[in-house]
Parts: sequence; C-alpha cells; structure tokens
Amino acid sequence: MTSTLVSILDYEEEARKIVPRNALNYYQRGATDEVTLGLNRKSFNNIRILPRVLQSHSKRDMTVKLFGQQYSMPIGISPTAMQRMAHPDGEVASAKAAASRNTLFALSTLSTSSLEEVSEATPKVPKWFQLYIFKDRKITEKLVRRAEKAGYQAIALTVDAPTLGLRRASLREHFSLPPHLKLAHLESSFNGTRITEQYINEELLDQNLSWSDVKRLVKFTKLPVIAKGILTKADAMAAVEAGVHGIWVSNHGGRQLDSVPSTIEALPEIAAAVRDSTIVIFDGGVTAGTDVFKALALGADMVMFGKPTLWGLAVDGQQGVENVLDILRKELDFVMLLAGCNTIADITKDRVKHEKEFETL
Repeated sequence: MTSTLVSILDYEEEARKIVPRNALNYYQRGATDEVTLGLNRKSFNNIRILPRVLQSHSKRDMTVKLFGQQYSMPIGISPTAMQRMAHPDGEVASAKAAASRNTLFALSTLSTSSLEEVSEATPKVPKWFQLYIFKDRKITEKLVRRAEKAGYQAIALTVDAPTLGLRRASLREHFSLPPHLKLAHLESSFNGTRITEQYINEELLDQNLSWSDVKRLVKFTKLPVIAKGILTKADAMAAVEAGVHGIWVSNHGGRQLDSVPSTIEALPEIAAAVRDSTIVIFDGGVTAGTDVFKALALGADMVMFGKPTLWGLAVDGQQGVENVLDILRKELDFVMLLAGCNTIADITKDRVKHEKEFETL
C-alpha cells in the first residue's frame, strides 16, 4: 500500500481512515475559526521560486549544522503531543525514524513516551526536548534535569501557550487521552485524573509567564534554549535579549491564537532581525519540498514538521515516518536541482518572490 503513497498529502488522506476520530480531531484541527490553520498551508502558494538554469551539479549537499551537530538535511520532526494515539510505538518510532535518516527529532513534554524511553531507543543520536514552564516550577526543573541526564542537546521552550488555544473540535468531542495511554512526563502529577485539555489548562499551564522566566531557564540549564512560538520581530528581539540560543518561528500549528500570520508570512522579518544573533527554526504547514525550499530561502536554518509525522506513523509506524522524511528529502533535492542550488547555502532570499511583487500597474 505504501508504494502508492508518494506525497505527504497521500499519507494524510490514508491516515484519516485509520486514526480514531477523538485523536484525529486533536491532531488536525486548529483554534476557533481555523483561519491561521488554513493560512499555514495557503500562504506557501503566494511565494514563487525563481530558478537559475545551467547551475546544477550532479549531486546536492543538503547537510546543515546546528549547535555543532551535523544533520543530513534541513528537515526535522517537530514536537507533537500524544503520538501513541496514532500508533502503539508513538514517539519512539518517530525518533528511530529521524535517527535512521540522521536528522533532528524533538520530543514533546506532552508525549506518551518518556525522555528516557526515547533516549534508550536512539542512543547517542541528537535530540531536542520541548518544554512548558508549569505552575509548579519543580515539575519544569525536574524535566530539564531529566533531559540533560538523558543526553538531549537543546531545550525548545514553548512561549506561546500560557493556556491552550480555544479548539472547538476538541470541545465538541470532549477530547481526553484514551485511558490505556498516559502522559509519560506528568503521570505523577495527575493521580488518576482524566487527562483533558481543560485539566491541562487549569492545573498545569501558567498564565503569568514573563521574559524573566525565560532568563531564569537559560541560567538554570547547561543546554541551549530555543524560544518556540515567535511570530513578531519584537518578540524575537526580546527572546535574544533574554539570552536564548535560537528562535523558533511557529504559531503552534494554528492551534493557539487564531487570525495570527502564517509562519511563512512571519518568517522573513524575524529572520532578518536575528540573523546575526542566533539560529532560526521554522514550522507550520509544511507538506512538500517546495515549502521547505521557500522557508530556507526566507531565512530558516532548519524546517520542522509535525502533522506529517503523525500521518506516517498512523499508516506504517516507524517505516511510515521514514517514508515521509524520504519524500520531503527527495522533493527538496528535486527542487534544488531544477532551481540551480547545489548546497543549502545557495538557497538565498533572491531565489523566491512573493506574488504581489509581480503585480504591475
């Protein structure tokens, strides 16, 4: 069957037939009217690639380096919650897939596999850990120390979620984590409580966060800290001032505040503002190699994706995630060949143009 699935959208369509409705709504739906959810994909279509002919070599070099670690390609797996709702192997399978392709995997705090389980399954392979700052700071501190001990290379601190977004589909379906699963990092905090978004909002997340909390985390951990959830130049500059080591341009997959810009719309100004200060990570709406190329051209150092991981996982476990990674790699290689880019450094801003720039009077 998987031989007939040749695009990310093919995997998405097939996964929709497999993933239970409760989980599917949690994975795929966005905040309120889902304007931003739609923009994340649609905005890529407003950007044109400007190819240069007769400049290609027979092989492209896709390698990139972040925090001293070299990856095979600038495409990685975003932290995505509760992956065992899609497949019994969950985050362990996704991490193994990333490891097999020598690319970046980031684990969610709200995962159904623990830091240690993932680390043991992928020893000596670079991984990042996504973190929330909880009301109970001791929970946050313990998670940081566990990430350090387990060999994770960076902390991706989510800064756009003092509360979870208003997700109507989850409210209608009364989403809760299936009873046979657990949130691996927070089990002791729940004492048998049914895990719902409302419970996470009311009992765990802290609405009183500030940049001082970010500064404290930077000082607390020996790991690089990336601020995940940045959509404006002002916040990017504030994050740099707070001492972070990276900016992650993200709108949480359109799942937090609706009607904010798509990430590809927000990326250019942010990347230009912090280019000399830090690295830039990007996610949001990526479903094709052309999307990856456009994000790299507009300033991203690494392009991450979340939902395609879930679709690959649901269809064929680790092999499905590997196939998704291979599809995006092959498509990016194809775009680079036809656009005349032989290395990632060749993918510069002058290789793309917004459709409005073509308009004439």
